[in-house]
Amino acid sequence: MGLLTQIVTLPLAPVRGVAWVMDRVLEAAENEYYDPEPVQRELAALEAQLRAGEIDEETFDRREDELLDRLEEIRAFRQERGLP
Repeated sequence: MGLLTQIVTLPLAPVRGVAWVMDRVLEAAENEYYDPEPVQRELAALEAQLRAGEIDEETFDRREDELLDRLEEIRAFRQERGLP
């Protein structure tokens, strides 16, 4: 950018700053939402509940399906973004 361009677009600097912050907030939210570790921990806890007799097989199967679907969604998102 030349000096003239910087001077002319100076009034837009706050807008660009807000847009940058919003991008970082969105990125952090996506990273948290698409983190597989909490889902994996919940699957392990669910299995422990089943073994301890705290939940029945039907509840386990239903909740396990939900969590596995969530993991598949996470894997697809991460693959789409080229993340490990």
